[in-house]
Amino acid sequence: MTRLFHQLWQIISGGMTFWYETKMFIEHASSVTSDAMHVIVGVVIQLLVAMVARRTVAAWLPWLVVLCLALLNEGVDLWIEQWPDLAVQYGESAKDIVLSMALPTLLMVVSRLRPKLLAGGARR
Repeated sequence: MTRLFHQLWQIISGGMTFWYETKMFIEHASSVTSDAMHVIVGVVIQLLVAMVARRTVAAWLPWLVVLCLALLNEGVDLWIEQWPDLAVQYGESAKDIVLSMALPTLLMVVSRLRPKLLAGGARR
């Protein structure tokens, strides 16, 4: 049983390392900053989930998927990276989550409170 848990941990650890290295490659291969990438990817994921789930961005599901993935992503970053100052590292992680969630939250709230702004029905 211990060996099984060890093998499972190796797979999970390898997956986290692969994800982190893939992100670093994309970040360094593109001219988009890490902060901008969080904003862009958050909205893209929200729209893709809404489309695949056949929901609107007003629904909770697309927003929750973005939140879960942002938290998972930052969890991987905190696990892989070892900064000398943990307060700065935690602050950066919090900032990344806020950046990832800002526009999806705005889209969800606006689509719930003022749907005509997004549906083109605001014209008279």
